[in-house]
Amino acid sequence: MDEKDRQIIAALQAHGRLTNQELSQKVNLSPSPCLRRLRILEDSGVIRGYAAIVDEIAYGLPITAFVRVRLERHGEAQVAEFERKVRDIDAILDCYMMTGDDDYLLRVLVSSLQDYEIFVRQKLHQIGGIAAIETSFAYGTVKRRTVFPRID
Repeated sequence: MDEKDRQIIAALQAHGRLTNQELSQKVNLSPSPCLRRLRILEDSGVIRGYAAIVDEIAYGLPITAFVRVRLERHGEAQVAEFERKVRDIDAILDCYMMTGDDDYLLRVLVSSLQDYEIFVRQKLHQIGGIAAIETSFAYGTVKRRTVFPRID
């Protein structure tokens, strides 16, 4: 991947609905080579897809919870089972494996604190092998970017 590929990616991260003509102008390429590079980025899996960025509050999911999970055991089967079940829960948007005291950090969106309680009781507590769950609620967003930082 070269600097021109990174320019294409940055332009699409900022404005995912650009036409090839608009994209090629933004990155100073003619349309044909720009499209060829874009297809290579897509076919190789560098660009995994395209999505709309939606306002959570306007959508009806104003509560963002960051949930730290610690497992009782770290055997291969227990970890695989936890990760499989987490993938099946729609309210969990992101799940990160962590270093430190906690094993996972989940980003969860719900419509209310009552719905969060239901999520914990009916979804998380149903996953076996969890030793501890700790939650922090976001009460605002200071920064959220969709464009990766430049690599110098």
